[in-house]
Amino acid sequence: MRMTRRALFAGAILLASCAVLAAPKTTKKPGMLPRYGMLVFSDLCIHADSGEFGGQRITLQRFAEVDTILYEYTAGGLSWPVVASDVTIDPRGQQLYFTVRPPDEDERTISGKLADGGRTLVLDGGYCGDEAVPMRLPLVTDFGRKAGVCRACPVPKPQKEKEEDKPLLDSGSTTTAGL
Repeated sequence: MRMTRRALFAGAILLASCAVLAAPKTTKKPGMLPRYGMLVFSDLCIHADSGEFGGQRITLQRFAEVDTILYEYTAGGLSWPVVASDVTIDPRGQQLYFTVRPPDEDERTISGKLADGGRTLVLDGGYCGDEAVPMRLPLVTDFGRKAGVCRACPVPKPQKEKEEDKPLLDSGSTTTAGL
């Protein structure tokens, strides 16, 4: 009888140990999108002169079956949310891309990656009309906060002339070709 109780006790400990080891890990590494849940990245702000919204908001919903994105942007006023298609998130949870087709606009693909330990979504190009400057959307943690005032776009840098556009000779110079 003693042996049976010990065997049952040992079996119960072994079973409990296996259950703990097989349980899914819920800890999230910094800089990674969690596998389940909802995240909002937004740079929405209010223009001081007009009182209208500016910026964009990306709401990522991660479910076991599928990932979905609601994309909102401003074009004078805040747009209706556009449900994205072809949502793809890399297995490491650090990059994503998705396709949207806003009303009366062409379809476009938006891609981005996490920065600042997962606290910012950096979208490829297009900030203030400059394709070389990425857009940075901070992670929203306080949903009750008021939108801040929009910052003015930086003054564009002057374009450097291309080498092929420069004249080979100044108008006052002479050539010795053929002498």
